[in-house]
Amino acid sequence: MTKDFDHIVIGAGISGLGAAHFSARRGLSTLVLEASERIGGCIDSQRFDALGGFWTEGGGHTCFNSYGNLLTILDDLGLTSQVQPKIKIGYSLWKDGKRRKITSALHVLEAARSIPRIFKAPKAGRSVRDYYSEVLGRRNYQDLLQYAFQAVICQPADDYPAEALFRRKPRRKDVIKAFTFAEGISAIPTAIAAQDGLEVRTGQNIQSIQRDGDGFVLHMADGNALQAGALTLAVPPDVATKLMPDGLDAAREAISGIGMAEIETLVLVFRAIDLALAPMAGLIAVEDAFYSMVSRDFLPDATYRGFAFHFKPGALDEDGQVQRACEALGVDPTRIAAQSRLANRLPALRSGHSDLMQRLDATLAGTRLAVTGNWFLGVSMEDALTRSRSESDRLFGV
Repeated sequence: MTKDFDHIVIGAGISGLGAAHFSARRGLSTLVLEASERIGGCIDSQRFDALGGFWTEGGGHTCFNSYGNLLTILDDLGLTSQVQPKIKIGYSLWKDGKRRKITSALHVLEAARSIPRIFKAPKAGRSVRDYYSEVLGRRNYQDLLQYAFQAVICQPADDYPAEALFRRKPRRKDVIKAFTFAEGISAIPTAIAAQDGLEVRTGQNIQSIQRDGDGFVLHMADGNALQAGALTLAVPPDVATKLMPDGLDAAREAISGIGMAEIETLVLVFRAIDLALAPMAGLIAVEDAFYSMVSRDFLPDATYRGFAFHFKPGALDEDGQVQRACEALGVDPTRIAAQSRLANRLPALRSGHSDLMQRLDATLAGTRLAVTGNWFLGVSMEDALTRSRSESDRLFGV
């Protein structure tokens, strides 16, 4: 064996880095292995050095004071005092080639009649379409909410589990409600990875994982092997299925049917003087080639403005995506100051998902293997970290 670690984490998204942070803070030697050449996963602040370091978010874009586990990590790393408030600006609809107010698609009387049901309508085990059509009205769901929800999860929302879309969390009143950082949210994974007692290796290819008593042996593509007393898989469900060690067939079966949604993200930057568009948080697209657009306007820059368009896979080619994005912004493509492209994947959860996760947890009980990710409680950073924290407590004690 090349080296022993108390804990090895596979995957350097926020789920894996969170799991590594929780073990490193316990004084355990911790290694993170990441297949790609960058860390952060769906947190990806796109920085443009040619534009003086201007950045805009290509993935996750907001942190909230209800993110208790995230705030614990920020406290540990001394980052809480560095949070930057996001100014309050609203979203608009993009429908039939025009920007419109959100309220233009809202059926107020239907909502007023339906909202009282939210206090007694069951949410567990129901789809987003089923639950929200009942508590906010069928027409409101058809004309507005389905598009708002799919803008959040970047995939069709109808069959997504209602209980995984939003979860109420207590707020910390000593922290501003919605925040970011001066250099973008990627400051968080960067700080986690840089702390003492935690090692991160990128560009790692794992061939197989074997159980070794209570621990594990990882066989790497370069011919080396790594031994760990405990192991955390912080990867998408399809990757976790492939990496699951022998002898855990029931765990593999529980997650093998969970799908993934592909997203093609186009990030565009313009000089502020080239845009007539009023500041906005973003766009919710109605029956279009993109799910949503999220802007950098929440943290204004004197010179540039940035926008991330999350496109449906294969809906448009690259030139078509640029044309559609510029059409939505009301600007000529020749005014683009910089651009980048990202490919992201998010879990495509379905009703009954919580039952699958209970089956998975039953198979993991008593082992030194943890499984985490943004496909347990929901896709938010806090949902992912809540799972990572609970798995860390299971492996190493509260």
